Amino acid sequence: MAYGIEVEGLVRVFKDIRAVDGIDLVVAEGEIYGFLGPNGAGKSTTVHVLTTLLPPTDGTARVAGFDVVSDGPKVRAAIGAALQEAALDPLLSGREHLRLQTALHGITKHERKQRSDDLLERVGLTAAADRKVRTYSGGMKRRLDLALALVHGPRILFLDEPTTGLDPQSRSALWAEVGRLAQEDGVTVFLTTQYLEEADVLADRVGIIDHGRIVAEGTPAALKAEIAHPTVEAIPADPEQRPKLARILEQFGELTQVSPKSLAVRLSGDDFGLADVVRALDAAEVHVEHLQLHAPSLDDVFLAKTGRTLEGAGSEQPEIADVT
Repeated sequence: MAYGIEVEGLVRVFKDIRAVDGIDLVVAEGEIYGFLGPNGAGKSTTVHVLTTLLPPTDGTARVAGFDVVSDGPKVRAAIGAALQEAALDPLLSGREHLRLQTALHGITKHERKQRSDDLLERVGLTAAADRKVRTYSGGMKRRLDLALALVHGPRILFLDEPTTGLDPQSRSALWAEVGRLAQEDGVTVFLTTQYLEEADVLADRVGIIDHGRIVAEGTPAALKAEIAHPTVEAIPADPEQRPKLARILEQFGELTQVSPKSLAVRLSGDDFGLADVVRALDAAEVHVEHLQLHAPSLDDVFLAKTGRTLEGAGSEQPEIADVT
């Protein structure tokens, strides 16, 4: 079996901080691999090593069959990358960016126009192709950055938090294009994200990284199946009954927080279900204005593996690669 990315014992140290702490992973050709974790977990640092922007402190990494240290030029020829900050000139148009990029990749003058037009159409920017980039929305800039990464037909595409800050429509459009690249063109996609939904929708497999280490890996379905037990969320009709509600819920498992107004319990075994919770609430005469059963999610997986939820986690330190 051929592999798109092979990583063994990868370490990256900044001073005394191990931003990446001995990770192993294998990404198959044509696979979308979601690298999920909070800010500061080591996602971007890993991408910078795999794209040859940073040397590893220890361990090995092969991308498209080439070592990232000894075969850097071959790695760069095989990959495309759209990183967190798009390097776009606000005074150039989208078409001018693509013409420049095709020239830099040595594409013949005869092919440049056709390649540029094809990519502009593919990312939905044909109508805005001759506008200055300074007039583009955030979503349009991200789509242009994706087109630039695809100019030379890369075998492997690195997307570092590509939809951060985008509106739902722009996010969905980018998701559709990423899925098409993998399914129709066989491009291997390495996608870092903080968005649970993004990983769930796009990724064939997910790796969850926390404090530089991979704490879980597998298909989204398999990871959620490991948790197995759903969560029951309740909002008391009378806020003064909140302590009583908590005492009832904790009979059924581990209390957790879903929203500021609600209390929730992750059911601890197969013997309990929503009906059991309802009967206990009725018996104690605790009235609720909202009661909902949540199926296991990737956030539940993250909580189970790290002891905290993904949202808001990782605010203790910045992404290390950004401060070097």
